[in-house]
Amino acid sequence: MILVTGGAGFIGANFVLDWLAHVDEAVINVDVLTYAGNRENLASLTGDDRHIFIKGDIADSTLISGLLAQYRPRAIINFAAESHVDRSIHGPEDFIQTNIVGTFRLLEAVRAYWNNLQTEPRQQFRFLHVSTDEVYGSLSKDEPAFTETNRYEPNSPYSASKAASDHLVRAYHHTYCLPVLTTNCSNNYGPYHFPEKLIPLMIVNALADKSLPVYGDGQQIRDWLYVKDHCSAIRRVLEAGRLGEVYNVGGWNEKPNLDIVHTVCALLDELRPRPDNKSYREQISYVTDRPGHDRRYAIDASKIERELGWKPAETFDTGIRKTVQWYLENQEWVANVQSGSYREWVEKNYSGRVA
Repeated sequence: MILVTGGAGFIGANFVLDWLAHVDEAVINVDVLTYAGNRENLASLTGDDRHIFIKGDIADSTLISGLLAQYRPRAIINFAAESHVDRSIHGPEDFIQTNIVGTFRLLEAVRAYWNNLQTEPRQQFRFLHVSTDEVYGSLSKDEPAFTETNRYEPNSPYSASKAASDHLVRAYHHTYCLPVLTTNCSNNYGPYHFPEKLIPLMIVNALADKSLPVYGDGQQIRDWLYVKDHCSAIRRVLEAGRLGEVYNVGGWNEKPNLDIVHTVCALLDELRPRPDNKSYREQISYVTDRPGHDRRYAIDASKIERELGWKPAETFDTGIRKTVQWYLENQEWVANVQSGSYREWVEKNYSGRVA
């Protein structure tokens, strides 16, 4: 079996669902269930003996050590992280605790477990750390896309904390020979995405007849990766990645944020027209930009394609249509995640921004 941390969050839950759809191997799923961790994401696994959910924190060394001793997983995939730049600006300490201290304690528990394995299980064991392209900093419009050898230049408390966790994982490989793998992905989108990020926020606000807040001029460029493509990449890296290596995972879809918003509006115009038959574009508003907002991220995913034969199956056009349709078909899920704390956060983040 494998152990997944953060497996009730957006990417983690999609990975668990994807794993059990493709691999008949049990998953121990550890998640502390913060605001973005949602058991409802895993509702389809109710009664499935291959999925064992444990509510717990990766920083709880006693818990993690006990789970490793009890279940003896052959691999660990670490999704557990605080991951929203805006939240890291308002409250960086949670990011330091989870992304740095939590990763450190997880690595220590895993190192002790791995050192006590017999020869064959020890050789086969893997620790796969899931990270982000934001650790590389920001690109100008004409610079080449990030490769695995780019220097780390994080610009937000979030990306700095993820950079630190990446360095810890690298250090545990070079110092202790822990068999690690690291993936750095571009912006994910798809089902179960908590509606604080750009795409689900635009969908949810549009349907609620609220403004669609676009930071600055909306020309910040990101590479977009459909979450199920990300899941398949992680499975492939776990299967055949070279120990100690980093693999960038991207969708080859660089687009300005404003283009993303326009695409979402066009799909909603087609699939769920407004009662007045006007375009959802009329709800777009431009607001004060995020402090230190990186201008462009771009992933060069040539290495993972060259070495492991992986490339994304979805184009942006196919992936974004599937995403919008999922949100339209899962309005109960959307309503359930929009709790009082969610509404308070949206108010806190957007109310002070000048139009």
